[in-house]
Amino acid sequence: MEIFLEALPALGQAWALILQPQVLGYLALGVMMGLCIGVFPGLGGIAGLSLLLPFMFGMDPIMGLALMIGLVAVVPTSDTFASVLMGIPGSSASQATVLDGFPMAKKGQAARALSAAFASSLFGGIVGAAFLTVFILVARPVVLLFKSPELLMVSFFGLSMVGILAGRIALKGVVAAGIGMLIGTIGEGPFNGELRMASYDLPYLTDGLKLVIVGLGIFAIPEIISLLRQDKAISDSQSLGGGWLDGIRDWWANIWLSARCSIIGVVVGVIPGLGGSVVDWIAYGHAVQTTKDKSNFGKGEVRGVIGPESSNNAKEGGGLVPTLLFGIPGSGSMAIFIGALALLGNGIDVGPSLLENHLDFTYSIVWLLALANVIGTIMCIALSGTIAKLTNIRFALLAPFIFMIISFAAFQSGQNLMDLVALFAIGFLGIMMRRFDWSRPAFLIGFVLSNPVENYSNNATQIAGIRFRDGMQPGLDYILSPIVITLIIITVVSIIIGLRQAKNILAEGDVPSGGKRAPLVFLLVLMSFIAFALYNTASIPDYARTDRIFPVFIASICLVATIILLIQMMFAAETHSLFADRENSGDDKTASYSLWPTLAWFAFLLILTSVTGFIIALAIFLTSFLRIRAGIGWLQTMLYVAAGIAFMVFMAWTLGRDFPPGILQSYTNLPWPLR
Repeated sequence: MEIFLEALPALGQAWALILQPQVLGYLALGVMMGLCIGVFPGLGGIAGLSLLLPFMFGMDPIMGLALMIGLVAVVPTSDTFASVLMGIPGSSASQATVLDGFPMAKKGQAARALSAAFASSLFGGIVGAAFLTVFILVARPVVLLFKSPELLMVSFFGLSMVGILAGRIALKGVVAAGIGMLIGTIGEGPFNGELRMASYDLPYLTDGLKLVIVGLGIFAIPEIISLLRQDKAISDSQSLGGGWLDGIRDWWANIWLSARCSIIGVVVGVIPGLGGSVVDWIAYGHAVQTTKDKSNFGKGEVRGVIGPESSNNAKEGGGLVPTLLFGIPGSGSMAIFIGALALLGNGIDVGPSLLENHLDFTYSIVWLLALANVIGTIMCIALSGTIAKLTNIRFALLAPFIFMIISFAAFQSGQNLMDLVALFAIGFLGIMMRRFDWSRPAFLIGFVLSNPVENYSNNATQIAGIRFRDGMQPGLDYILSPIVITLIIITVVSIIIGLRQAKNILAEGDVPSGGKRAPLVFLLVLMSFIAFALYNTASIPDYARTDRIFPVFIASICLVATIILLIQMMFAAETHSLFADRENSGDDKTASYSLWPTLAWFAFLLILTSVTGFIIALAIFLTSFLRIRAGIGWLQTMLYVAAGIAFMVFMAWTLGRDFPPGILQSYTNLPWPLR
């Protein structure tokens, strides 16, 4: 109690700092910028904060802080637009929202999904700020207890959600997560720098694949291609109806779910390195676990929106705990946040000194976070009606511009033309996984947790081994701490529940069974990749054995699982869910356009970009697509093309970004943005 009484003066000073008109103005400006950035897939808080960095130097600390907090706080709210209306994760923190938010939009319930999401986001943001208020004084001894074994078990808990998200065949979820982890290990090993999975043949893969490319490829490309093949609007309804209040009522009816998922968001946010990439999946898994009737998940269950949206905003409050107390960034955006704070000057530095010398400044961050969530939610609701009407536009008019935006976002991850090739390759994998009912969420969880699990497991075993050899405290006492044992129990219970519920969950929707041939061929392709990964990583020399242990272990498990699946397929009937295939028996069978010509449009943009550069290729692509595929007139086409290119150039100029160059740029000295 004395600690809180001592903090009261600082709390009052914090309110005095932030309730200045100028500070509130900067906060509103940051919220508006975050809203604009969050609407577009793939950009997110990292790109937004990077945009602000040049303006931070010399700015008044509280003004700069308001600008940054406003932007960071609203991105997890505004990225819901892309997830619900387009089926594209606006950022890594809104991927789970796609599973049920997008089906709701298809049913004409976009307004209901958005209002439920915004109410959940507001509540989660306030819970995160309230938690940070109390926790900021007592968190240090708690967080310091989390060493490598505890962090490893938290990661395993995230992987246990695979049992919930795997769908009807649990082994397919295990393999999907394993393949995600194997793809996450491509590139240099973290301990000896040994190249893994033939990345020495492709220098681009040395640093591995970026999350923005994998996230957009595995989710965005398959949904865009599927909608484009249907040749209709996203939503079948011509009216959004009066769903805004319905969404608020849905949130209120599930307020305890929202509260629990907010707490999950805070807890996961506190753990450095996990953050938004996994928190929404854990919350989604919890929503499924605690719902009696699970049959509607993946088809438009509003609880599947409320859970993730509550957690991803609360996560920002939790993520500020290690950032502010220890200078350990909880996520990529928090890493940039630390750098921006250093630019503000005035002796402000994250860590214990911030609490000791600038407690009022610390609590200003807390209250600005809460205010930003309120302002951001109000702005999102005010603009929702206009943006939600996108669901009634024929998708053939939207698709080329979405291709344009995600291609630009993917290129920003590495400023390399190969970023687009990687996006196309992962997108094709996502299309096949969606077609044959392999869990894409499980794949993404595996990819996200690959590096943390490898690092934590190596650190834990190394330190435990040292303790055994040196006669120090027994290594098992280090590995099996009370926190680890508790997390093990929670994880085992989660796996058991998940396996029991697997038959009731449709991770990729209701995918009827088709013929045996295509699903079997896809399984054999996956087995070939796993066998290659096992052979390649097992060949790593003994001096770099720490770089081979993890991928060899994962590949071995995946290979055994795929062999079991292969044996099951040999004896199962064609009607078994093992042979799920949208192309032969699902909605894609009745699509107006076949897969390959539709996918060829995206390949066309990629090939043109490699020859002429992005802007010239974009002009040709948009003109061709709108005239041939969308079938609109020349005047309308030219107006749309001009608007699209102008928007792209403005975005690049504002963010200080370049476009992918082509062969043409090697022979001519073109002016920006053509170069």
